[in-house]
Amino acid sequence: MQSKETESADTLKAPANVPAKAGHDEAQAPAMPDLPDDALIIIPVRNLVLFPQLVVPISIGRENSVRAAQEAARAGRRIGVLLQRESDKEDPDGDALYRVGTAASILRYVTTADGAHHVVCQGEQRFRVEEFLKDYPYLVARVKLFDEPQTESPEIDARMLQLKARTGDILQLLPQAPAELAGTAQNITSPSILADFVAGFMDIKPTEKQDILETFDLLKRLDKVLGFLVHFIEVLRISHDIDQETKERFEDRQREVLLREQLKTIQKQLGETEGNTAEIEEIENNIAKANMPDEVAATARKELRRLQHMSDASGEYSMLRTYLDWLTELPWSVHSDDRIDIAQAREILDKDHYGLQKIKRRILEYLAVRKLNPQGKSPILCFVGPPGVGKTSLGQSIAKATGRKFGRLGLGGVHDEAEIRGHRRTYIGALPGNIIQAIHKAGSNNCVLMLDEVDKLGNGIQGDPSAALLEVLDPEQNHAFRDNYLAVPFDLSQVFFITTANVLDTIPSPLRDRMEIIQLLGYTEEEKTQIALRYLVARQLKANGLTPEQCSISEAAIRSIIHSYTREAGVRNLEREIGSAFRHAAMRIAEGTAEQVHIGEEDLHAILGPKKFESELAMRTSLPGVATGLAWTPVGGDILFIEASRAPGSGKLILTGQLGDVMKESAQAALTLLKSHASRLHIDEKAFDHSDIHVHIPAGAIPKDGPSAGVAMFVALASLMTDIPVRSDCAMTGEISLRGLVLPIGGVKEKVLAALQAGIKTVLLPVRNKKDLEDIPPEAQSQLEFIFLENVQDAIAAALESQPVKAAT
Repeated sequence: MQSKETESADTLKAPANVPAKAGHDEAQAPAMPDLPDDALIIIPVRNLVLFPQLVVPISIGRENSVRAAQEAARAGRRIGVLLQRESDKEDPDGDALYRVGTAASILRYVTTADGAHHVVCQGEQRFRVEEFLKDYPYLVARVKLFDEPQTESPEIDARMLQLKARTGDILQLLPQAPAELAGTAQNITSPSILADFVAGFMDIKPTEKQDILETFDLLKRLDKVLGFLVHFIEVLRISHDIDQETKERFEDRQREVLLREQLKTIQKQLGETEGNTAEIEEIENNIAKANMPDEVAATARKELRRLQHMSDASGEYSMLRTYLDWLTELPWSVHSDDRIDIAQAREILDKDHYGLQKIKRRILEYLAVRKLNPQGKSPILCFVGPPGVGKTSLGQSIAKATGRKFGRLGLGGVHDEAEIRGHRRTYIGALPGNIIQAIHKAGSNNCVLMLDEVDKLGNGIQGDPSAALLEVLDPEQNHAFRDNYLAVPFDLSQVFFITTANVLDTIPSPLRDRMEIIQLLGYTEEEKTQIALRYLVARQLKANGLTPEQCSISEAAIRSIIHSYTREAGVRNLEREIGSAFRHAAMRIAEGTAEQVHIGEEDLHAILGPKKFESELAMRTSLPGVATGLAWTPVGGDILFIEASRAPGSGKLILTGQLGDVMKESAQAALTLLKSHASRLHIDEKAFDHSDIHVHIPAGAIPKDGPSAGVAMFVALASLMTDIPVRSDCAMTGEISLRGLVLPIGGVKEKVLAALQAGIKTVLLPVRNKKDLEDIPPEAQSQLEFIFLENVQDAIAAALESQPVKAAT
């Protein structure tokens, strides 16, 4: 019986002078030392286990192995075949070999033309090495031979029958098994020979075959062979099923290709050549490259099959083609690698933005959390502040710091829900919503997407776009955002959404609840100056085609522009005025009248015209009845002159200046409170009954509303009735109650900065707004005196130039 095992044992080539066949040149061969009767010449082999009764060819190449095999063949002695423990060892000794092997007789010794040596040997008996003998030029060992037990029992017979049945199964699954091998296995009557036969042709590890060889107990040996055989059959069966499935799939593909070629030929013969074949193939390739989720890919292929059966002249064809283009071009799996480096991010923010320390710290905190927990749900940041304070540029800096792509979407005036969710494909000219379009344009599914002017969303008959944004900005829902046009889910959870707004009041509460509000309140004069010197001047020089060598502007000129030509919380108008000055210089240089232009403070009148803002505090507050209030507007803080006058009448209160309902109520409350304090302020109570009091707030074309003018109205009325002027360098804000308490208000930073820019020296604030001074830069605080009010008596004491006294009787 021959085995399928033909794996080489040794690979090193023998010396060229080795005889080609054993037995030649016997006269010259050295005599082999006498060997004990119980000793065998040992041939170490790699990756090969020889079983008794199996005939196996062995390739030998090591010099000692060649000499040992030649000596055994010459003397007609048996050899012992032992497996190496480590196959990569080139010169193994006794310790590197297993102790159990097979004694074999050499049937044939062959040397090929290329000098390789081969022996064909037949295994005969198992043996165990007792000891390795020394003083031999090759390995020799004293061994103990084992005869196979002739045991018969029902357990062994049952296992033998099972082994034969399993062997038949495995030979059917082996594609290259010889036909006579199955018959040979069925004709074996010895259980031990059958076990060794099956173990020999099974494709298992050499160490597993060695384990079977070392199992002398026949019952255990049969169980081990059966266990390996069952596993081997299962592996072959799975491999066979995979092969069959692959073959069937390949045949189906071949059949489809053949049918398509036949269809093309038929259409060509009929003059109906399919003109969109290349287009279909292109879309099919794009679907494969897009790496879509399984659900989306299935939808795309379904629509592609519909497209294949349409005429390209059909109106639906172009609509469906556009839809497939959108599906394949979206960045389903394209994302930027986050390279969050906190130190680098801090450097980028400091380089791009001056000041804004609290905002920068919050952004760095966000990035730190994102670095430590990349899979966490990100909050939606909402930058709220007046125009020109740097909300959009902060988003660009965040994108730069994280290495992500940046996209921007303006929401101002959006009044149709479909602009967020997209139109359904049934409409002509339908497209995805602006969210999907912005991500498509950015080309990354984890871009930084800035939603500008979220406070200016409209609400029309086409639905509520702010409600549509709820799903977009909710981390619990946006992982499966469904655009009406796409009709398949798109994962928005990796997009870093940033929203901006000028005011919070117009943002619906459910939408505001999903965002973390970060206030950007405005800049001081010093901050504006530094921003202009660091960023705006360079940007406007480049925008106007100038170089620093051609044109420059002094710091004094910049401060004059800030103080006399702009009045804003941000720096947008400041940049415009600097641009106007540079355009004047550019015209002179282009005309050739100057090669270099320096703009100083004295040149501004000729370039920008007369000053737009001049201090009129002293003039406006020189008479009794005028107080300076502080107001908040969507574009920053501002000062507000409240004028009161009286004329003979019947006690009426007249309000003018486009006052809102809340401000009108503040005026009425101030008058009532003044009447209740008349005796304390030494005011004749009868004067209220015989006079009409007129309260007017100039700039009547501008609507005004809010409760924070209550203190200023009370002081103006008190100044009027006591005939004592209000301090011209004093401004105030605060709401009043009918009990005379001064209540807290909002927008403290904007109001204080407006007061500072207008030349105010003393600011009166409610005592409960004292905590808001933390938001005001130290350089602004150092230029102002703050007086905190608990009640209106504190306001009278601080604001009037002198205290009321009782009139002489």
